[in-house]
Amino acid sequence: MADPKIGVYGLGTMGSALALNMAEKGIDIAVSNVTPDLIEAFVPRAEADGLTDRVTTAPDLAALVQALPRPRLLLAMIPSTGPIDEMLGQVIPMLDEGDTVIDAGNADFHDTRRRAVQLAEHGLNFVGLGVSGGEAGARKGPSMMFGGAQASWDGLKPILEPIAARFGDAPCVARLGPDGAGHFVKTVHNGIEYADMQMIAETTDLLRGGLGMSAEKVADVLEHWNDGALGSYLVEITAEVLRYADPHGSGPMVDAILDKAGQKGTGRWTAIEAVTLGQSATMIEGAVAARAWSSEKPLREATGAAFGSARLNLAVEPDDLEAALLAARVIEYAQGFRILEAASKEYDWSLDHAAIAETWRAGCIIRAKMLGDIATAFHEGIAADRLFLAPAFADVFAVGIPALRRVVAAAVTAGYPLPVLSAALGFWDTMRQPSGTANVIQAQRDFFGYHGFDRVDGKDARHGPWWD
Repeated sequence: MADPKIGVYGLGTMGSALALNMAEKGIDIAVSNVTPDLIEAFVPRAEADGLTDRVTTAPDLAALVQALPRPRLLLAMIPSTGPIDEMLGQVIPMLDEGDTVIDAGNADFHDTRRRAVQLAEHGLNFVGLGVSGGEAGARKGPSMMFGGAQASWDGLKPILEPIAARFGDAPCVARLGPDGAGHFVKTVHNGIEYADMQMIAETTDLLRGGLGMSAEKVADVLEHWNDGALGSYLVEITAEVLRYADPHGSGPMVDAILDKAGQKGTGRWTAIEAVTLGQSATMIEGAVAARAWSSEKPLREATGAAFGSARLNLAVEPDDLEAALLAARVIEYAQGFRILEAASKEYDWSLDHAAIAETWRAGCIIRAKMLGDIATAFHEGIAADRLFLAPAFADVFAVGIPALRRVVAAAVTAGYPLPVLSAALGFWDTMRQPSGTANVIQAQRDFFGYHGFDRVDGKDARHGPWWD
């Protein structure tokens, strides 16, 4: 029998993959599930991998708790909504002071903060653990973002570091702060993921629809880009999926897929929290909007029939698309880190932005070559809300912003929607203007609501002459 060091509750796709990862790394585990069918399905998987000696199965939550040594470590991989609260209600009376419960699902960080307070009232620790990488990452090495007490990190570090993805010799897991910090960072990770996926989709559309390239040719282009500064997991897999043929028809597999994108809410959470914190992440908002619009296919078909859906040939070079996408990706990360910095100040987390970038270098969905440069920029002292001013990206912008301008102008002229790439350019052009348009907004606000304003010359007058 195994001598379990940690319990895993929830043996769905991600929970079972994490459990097998732990066992493979030499960590004895105990596992259970709310229904017995997934426990029964897990056993042959452990047997097939030769891991049964490290696995103890428990028929229910109470037996799982009893199988663990004190202080207990109990990791839940179940929906981070009602089910996790129901589980906590059951398990709290079974636990002893100093035990730790880990929520490794995609949780709203506000809920994580609430649950941390709830467990602390019973002398228990609660950890919000963001896990990225999908099933394959969970099995072979995910990126993990830990939020919780230092004491909990000390107990879990010997378990989490061996199972994490590795960038060189460095494990892609870190304690990022207390209570909801880990889940918040994972939320922003997913928001960046939304924007990156949408930008790549927009670029693919321009290559195929605007330049008339075949799916196979676009795959060649993306593979070439992936060998350079744009190297990333999402560019890599996009090239791969474009090469697949439809097994039930003719042509590329992507052309047989209905253009209605799903979403589980984390991108929307990112946009909401950004606005709440005063950091409107326009690229993430654009990506969330694009998914929402995609779900309205009947309306899009009706509008196209009413007003026409023809698009013109695109007057742009593939090299411009590459440079534009690279510059936009830097801006995308910059917006993400601005949200993280605002939350760090709001919730007194003292987030280590270099550590976050390093945690994302392997295992997670947004892993990309440029994350090394981002981490270096933070180590060298660039402020988290000014990442686009880092010297490492000066050449990227010198080439990429003119290219982005040409791409967006050509696409708009030809009738191609670019909700995220155009948002990148809008953010850039706004942030480079020392004097913007808000003076008119302030005049309007004062005129209709007597809201007042600050003067450029610093004089005391707080209202316009329209109130004289």
